[in-house]
Amino acid sequence: MAPSPHPLHRPAVVRRVSELIGATPLFELCRTESDARLLLKLEQFNPTGTAKIRMARQMVVDAEERGLLRPGGRIIESTSGNTGLGLAVVAAERGYTFTAVVDHHAAKDKLRAMRAMGTELVYVADAGDDDLATAAREELAEKMAAETDNAYFTEQHNNPANAVGYHPVAHELDAALDGRVDVLIGAVGTGGGLFGTGRELRRTVPGVRIVGVEPEGSIAFGPPAHDYHQSGTGTPEGATIGAMVDYDLLDEGVKVGDVAAFATARAVARRTGLLIGGSAGGVVHAALARLPALPPGATMVALVNDGGEKYLDTVFDDDWMAARDLLSPGVERAVEETLAKLRRTDPVPSPAPAHPTQDQI
Repeated sequence: MAPSPHPLHRPAVVRRVSELIGATPLFELCRTESDARLLLKLEQFNPTGTAKIRMARQMVVDAEERGLLRPGGRIIESTSGNTGLGLAVVAAERGYTFTAVVDHHAAKDKLRAMRAMGTELVYVADAGDDDLATAAREELAEKMAAETDNAYFTEQHNNPANAVGYHPVAHELDAALDGRVDVLIGAVGTGGGLFGTGRELRRTVPGVRIVGVEPEGSIAFGPPAHDYHQSGTGTPEGATIGAMVDYDLLDEGVKVGDVAAFATARAVARRTGLLIGGSAGGVVHAALARLPALPPGATMVALVNDGGEKYLDTVFDDDWMAARDLLSPGVERAVEETLAKLRRTDPVPSPAPAHPTQDQI
């Protein structure tokens, strides 16, 4: 199963939105006095603003190649939003109908965007119930696919094409950094993003250390289980840990709570002007804690799976945060102080002097 080809540089003119996938930039967030640096792989520069369009396209192409999805068919998936956004694009391009099985835990803007692209939304919970319902979603998606002619349940948590879709991320990192990646750190939901990238990267960078991050309350790295607000990541109680989660590949598994994750996303926005998602905040929080221990000149790459624009009414909304007891100015200040100590940027260059007019000569 070869990954869908994506260039290391985006073409000047494309004919499909999916041709814009990949070639996402690296952003240096900060570095230590010994020049160990933290780079963010900004996957929000993909279409739909998320990494998951990579694997969405790969799952559909793989299903076509295996004869599991025929022309005019229906794609069905259980999603918190980002996978659904990618599948909505691919379905529109390739002439399929797409049904997304969702709950109200997903960011509203993600659901609106899917609907705008012609997606049928099927809810497993009543309006006002914003609990994460992963198990119920997957059960219903599987049932609908079994009862619908020419329908395919992409089943992202257990689909090997999920991980293959992220192989190009490894190729991009290897090419951009000439193989100098010491630590790869990322969120663990389905497991495809971190472990698909990590396994492929280890083919050319055998010594890369792989660190997974999940929300406190998720069960992939053990109990206790409880509710959490980070969207699109982790494995809630009652859900099955995805087959893509490769413990043999993992060097360290970390849990980060909602307060720390969201405070980090908010602090990064204020300090740099960069909006990252809530689960990405958790990844950056864990990365910042580990950066000072890296050897001189080392490079840590954090996978930032989506941007913060989808969370303006949640993570970046003080009222929403306060209502859920997630707002912590103290934690935000601590993150900002850490960034202030570590963040080193070149001075902004002065504008070039204007050419003098004939009258000024």
